[in-house]
Amino acid sequence: MHPALRVTLAVVAGAVVAVGLIALVESVGHRVYPLPAGIDWSNPEQVRAYVNGLPVGALVFVLAGWIVGAFVGGLVAAWIARPRAVLAASIVGAIVLAATLANLVMIPHPTWVAVAGVAGVVLAAFVAGRLMRIRAA
Repeated sequence: MHPALRVTLAVVAGAVVAVGLIALVESVGHRVYPLPAGIDWSNPEQVRAYVNGLPVGALVFVLAGWIVGAFVGGLVAAWIARPRAVLAASIVGAIVLAATLANLVMIPHPTWVAVAGVAGVVLAAFVAGRLMRIRAA
């Protein structure tokens, strides 16, 4: 298989896994911390008040989703793309990072969530790529 095609397929597979895991972790978080009825998601003040009132545990589920998605999605991409493991995991990490940043812009989060989310996603994707690179050597 041509290396560019292999990396492309690896990134697609890794991104699908990442998005699926993020959705899964966040859905578990919504079961533990249910969304309130009647919130108007188009009203920035209501959304801001809701997020500011969330318990730390609810925000940890969000962070966990982003980080687990970047890590496992990066692992999948790296495994498929060997020997371009770091490249594929980095691209998946960049996709998850872009989605994380979009989420942070659309929905105001506490500063610690933004910092931990960005740093966690970057680190998770980097570690995933390095782990598979080391394993392939």
